[in-house]
Amino acid sequence: MKSSPAPVSWDKTSARFFYWYLLVRLPVILLILGGTVINEVRFAGPASPVLDWLYLLAGLWVVQSVLFAVPFSRDRRTITLLRCQVCFDLLCVTALIFLAGGIASHLSFLYIFIIFSVSLFLPRRDVYIAASAAAILYGGLLDLQYFAILPVVSSAPPVELSSRQVFYDIFINVLGFYLIAFLSSLLAERLRRSEQALKKRQIDYEELENLNRIILNNIPSGLIIVNTAGRIRSANAGATAITGYGLETIYNRPVADLFPDLVVLEKGDFRTVVRGETRLFDRPGGEKPVGYTSSVVRDVAGQTLGLLITFQDLTPLKEMEAQLRRADRLVTVGQLAAGMAHEIRNPLAAISGSVQLLMEGDKLTGEDRYLMGIVLREAQRLNNLLTDFLVYARTSPPCLEKVDVAEFLDELIALLDADERFKEIEWHREGDGPLLWHCDRNQLRQALWNLLLNGAEAMNGGGRLICGIDRDTKTVYIEDNGPGIPADIREKVFDPFFTTKDRGTGLGLSTVHAIVEAHRGRLDLVQAAGGGERFVMRLEPVEK
Repeated sequence: MKSSPAPVSWDKTSARFFYWYLLVRLPVILLILGGTVINEVRFAGPASPVLDWLYLLAGLWVVQSVLFAVPFSRDRRTITLLRCQVCFDLLCVTALIFLAGGIASHLSFLYIFIIFSVSLFLPRRDVYIAASAAAILYGGLLDLQYFAILPVVSSAPPVELSSRQVFYDIFINVLGFYLIAFLSSLLAERLRRSEQALKKRQIDYEELENLNRIILNNIPSGLIIVNTAGRIRSANAGATAITGYGLETIYNRPVADLFPDLVVLEKGDFRTVVRGETRLFDRPGGEKPVGYTSSVVRDVAGQTLGLLITFQDLTPLKEMEAQLRRADRLVTVGQLAAGMAHEIRNPLAAISGSVQLLMEGDKLTGEDRYLMGIVLREAQRLNNLLTDFLVYARTSPPCLEKVDVAEFLDELIALLDADERFKEIEWHREGDGPLLWHCDRNQLRQALWNLLLNGAEAMNGGGRLICGIDRDTKTVYIEDNGPGIPADIREKVFDPFFTTKDRGTGLGLSTVHAIVEAHRGRLDLVQAAGGGERFVMRLEPVEK
């Protein structure tokens, strides 16, 4: 035998139905009782003793409705309270039918309302129990009155009914009770399933909406939606991070305020781009390159809602491209230098040796010796240049070991501070504690030496030179307060033979960059707050 369904849980849907039931129930009861009172007054007059019982019944119904409304809103045992109310209503309806004439009353349809209300709140088993209770109460009342066990208290004219008519009346009403119980319980179950399916779908939509919101707010790419007027209507957290503006700042502003070169509308229609590049005005007041794609957003009906623009900051990619171009140039120049150095060094050695032999003769005048000294001095300078060139071009693979960079800085500062050429330099050491790198000790010494020497020479022998360690970023920085590097030549400072000094070879920073590249590190040039330049070096740190 199939078991009856479990009692339904008391959710917001059941509560809504119940409050509507309470709202409708009391006026209907009062309307029926009022009609019964009017009918009784019409036939028996205002002095009819039945009126007192009707007033009492109306008072009980009102008091019960008010008293049960409070526990229903606070008590968790709602099913039990509902069953108690159903029992009370069945008894009150039976009493009302008895007072309205019993067999002659036409109020038996009130049982139908009770059965229908039970189907809205309770499971199918309780609906059939309520229908059976209504059948027993109504059939018992008619039988008791037919056999004169209970009197007919109504003042309406008596109606003589045969046993067949009484039986037919009971049969029709009981059949109606069970039919209503079957149909109402079936419809109520379908209504509950529909409500649960709708609730589940609403939950699914809410979860999907939350998931979409989380995804949009956590992807690094910027997303903005532009309406048909070319104004920004939405932006995600990625767009805020890239542009520096929150949605409250750029909402309903023209998209040209952020992207001056971006065209979103052409002849009244949105312009879509698969892959494009434009400029972005960011909050610091500068510009940055961005790559973007745009696509039209439509609703389910196919109506255009706006234009979705997805964009990314291309600044790191541009910097990487510049580094790759610089590396390609350095490789090409290095290969050329390796071949030319030997070809130049051999005749240079022959010239230098020949001049030295000529200077050993006794027949040379003072002017000749002076000129030959110039030749030897310039030949030596060319030889030093070729030596630096070979060091740059033939950077040997680093022999990695654990090196404390802080000790290197202290040693190099002490060496340069003792040099007479840099006695006017004011040295500042920043950052405490050791900083361990995996690097080649000799190459690191040469790189730091070149950076310190470059910073000192940039200030023409006088100024403040800051040497520091940032343990958070695992970097070393060398900063001077010199005149700085003009913006139009900043990208060329690591190119070989590029120099702004009168006596420089242009290979110092190129050699540092080559050493850092050999270590797979990073060397950045940053404009200092005091107007000079800061070189920031980072090699592979030693993890604790």
